[in-house]
Amino acid sequence: MGTEEQLITGVDFVALPTHDLRAAVEFYGETLGLRRSVYRPEQHFAEFETGNLTLSVIDAEAMGLEHHVQRLHIPLHVDDVPAARAELQERGVVFQGDTLDTSVCHMAFFADPDGNALMLHHRYAPRITET
Repeated sequence: MGTEEQLITGVDFVALPTHDLRAAVEFYGETLGLRRSVYRPEQHFAEFETGNLTLSVIDAEAMGLEHHVQRLHIPLHVDDVPAARAELQERGVVFQGDTLDTSVCHMAFFADPDGNALMLHHRYAPRITET
């Protein structure tokens, strides 16, 4: 695009399918502690805010769509992965394996009740981007 303004400036939301909207609302709101911004059970969805991205939990089949579990982990930023992991374990979240240290960030993997892949993530080394 050269000197023109960037056309796309962000990602507004990511949809996560559920078979049980009520259970998903409890998990994202109560267990993970995310702020719920929208709850429309009659339209088969709820939305939760992460600070920079909205997680839209949808009953895909009730909307006439196919239910496909999100298999690539959505990284949820936390300031301290071990502390957040310990707190979520107390709330019943089951993690997959040990916390991973990549020498750039810490990651701890888990899933929501429908099997959608999530992770706790904290980058501790400076991010290097293209110029």
